[in-house]
Amino acid sequence: MDYTEDYLLNKRVKIFQPISGYRASIDAVFLASLIDSQKIKSGAKILDIGSGTGAVSLCLAHRLKDKKTQIIGLEIQPELVDLANQSATSNGFSNMLHYKLCDIRKKISLTPGSFDVVVTNPPYSDHDMPSPKESKKLAHNMEDFDLTKWLSFSLKMLKPKGIIALINRTEALNQILSAMHNKAGNIKIIPLYSKQGQAAKRIIIMAEKGSHGLTSILPPLYTHNEDGSYSDMAEQILRGAKGFFE
Repeated sequence: MDYTEDYLLNKRVKIFQPISGYRASIDAVFLASLIDSQKIKSGAKILDIGSGTGAVSLCLAHRLKDKKTQIIGLEIQPELVDLANQSATSNGFSNMLHYKLCDIRKKISLTPGSFDVVVTNPPYSDHDMPSPKESKKLAHNMEDFDLTKWLSFSLKMLKPKGIIALINRTEALNQILSAMHNKAGNIKIIPLYSKQGQAAKRIIIMAEKGSHGLTSILPPLYTHNEDGSYSDMAEQILRGAKGFFE
């Protein structure tokens, strides 16, 4: 596979990505920022489901490199698994971060209930017009496995009181909350706006497995200012490598 050498977090993290096909967006960096490094215990186990080119877990590995965390990424596309593992090695993360070829619709080797944190950027829609490029098609459209099943698997892999963090389209909110009903609580919803005055197209969600805590809507994250530049908050996350809650 032909690939490019790109960077995240203002060149703190190197990432290899295919020239044609799925490439990471800023959503991955925002998702990784949700995990508060101050609350992650040393030796914590983190699972990145649908890891793609590894952007989410690479950013996490950078922010958690002093925590002795163990991060595993699961991805269905072998070419992306290979590239992501190359990225992990190139950044010096191979002792804490590894990507596995995995189809979560089938039996897997990982033990349910063994992870402290799950991060996931599920395919956004099962009804959009599929991309003619197979890599993008797999990344953006689910086949025989809808969002509810994806989230059910994600929650199954978490320990009790473990944290799940995900990003998705705003119209998926009802389905996400339904999938978490009686399974997770203390749900935090963060609307993601491109600019003020526009509708939120995406949402970021955190929840705690087995919790009965109330659902709350946090202040929104605006990614851009009116002039097209990044907002202060987005700048701190995307280029300053800051956590959303830090």
